Amino acid sequence: MGRRVGLEVSLACAEVVGLCNADVVAAYPITPQTHIVEHLSEMVADGHLDAEFVPVESEHSAMSCCVGSSAAGARTFTSTSSQGLALMHEILFIAASLRLPIVMAVANRSLSGPISIWNDHSDIMAERDIGWIQTFAENGQEVVDLTMHAFKVAEDKRVCLPVAVNLDGFILTHVIEPIEMPDKAEVEAYLPGFEPSQSLDPANPISMGIVGMPEIYTEAKKANAVALEESYSVIKEHWEGLAKQFGRTYKPIETYRTEDADTVFVTMGSLGETTMTAVDQMREDGIKVGQVRIRLWRPFPVDDFMEAIAGAKTLIVIDRALSPGLPAGPVATELRGMMYAKGAKQYVANFVCGLGGRDVTRAQFVEMYHSAQKAAASGAEMSCQMVGVKE
Repeated sequence: MGRRVGLEVSLACAEVVGLCNADVVAAYPITPQTHIVEHLSEMVADGHLDAEFVPVESEHSAMSCCVGSSAAGARTFTSTSSQGLALMHEILFIAASLRLPIVMAVANRSLSGPISIWNDHSDIMAERDIGWIQTFAENGQEVVDLTMHAFKVAEDKRVCLPVAVNLDGFILTHVIEPIEMPDKAEVEAYLPGFEPSQSLDPANPISMGIVGMPEIYTEAKKANAVALEESYSVIKEHWEGLAKQFGRTYKPIETYRTEDADTVFVTMGSLGETTMTAVDQMREDGIKVGQVRIRLWRPFPVDDFMEAIAGAKTLIVIDRALSPGLPAGPVATELRGMMYAKGAKQYVANFVCGLGGRDVTRAQFVEMYHSAQKAAASGAEMSCQMVGVKE
């Protein structure tokens, strides 16, 4: 049986990668993800993990190495953050297009400039269209569970796509939390040995990554997009299997106190737990608010989201990144477009907060609520407001 331990979330992530029997870890250090791959290097050096640890010269090389190892049939893991993820940008598309089941932890951190090592979601929001499955964790336990789930989904022959597990830098990566760590037998019961659907083999040569002439490029991209969309049912199926094995349940969209809520906050990542406490406080004051948490970002669970917000009149969408040149953050922009296509009538208020690791207080949630109500009542255009900006 597993054990309950107090463990830094980064180390818990590394430990579960070890329990998943990763064959290759290619990595380059960057704050705040370094503890993950640093601990994996120690596990390999100490003989606790039978894997190849490849210390590369850059994040571009890390993802290139992952593409090669995964193409050769190895269970492959890496981790990065911020500018490192940006440096991988070119290769991220290749990993998805080649249908390689790589798993990557992204310790979300703000992009330069100015230089900042602290948390927001600007790094992953710049990579929304890379063709990867993307999930968001709220706490250390979810990091452990979503990492196991990532390998299970990525390697399913019905999917064969890379998966990124997002965890907030410092807020999660460097915090010690009580975590139910599974034992090796439990993990192996959920995640059996890796059997690649295709791999590079001199005895059975195949071509991978060939040139896509105009006659086939569009069809290839369409097939890639369809594969990502169709992974949705498999993602849910393996969350159900995880619940049976470990007793913890996950859904693409999760709700809190939304049954009679007139207004719901829409969140992603660790801010969700702060939002829950703010919702509880506002409920005590007689304000009917709830919360909708986006667990699965790609493929986006449209129907689940529409069902979750069906009873609300107003949405308060919290973005942790900017979309300069647009009157809304990236999450709000996507949700508004999707809701318009679905004929939804809810008023959408958008707030950008927590950039560069700035604290978001419960009092600010109350301020966001009142600001949204005022805008909705006046029929004001749905614009984006930045929370806590110093004048």
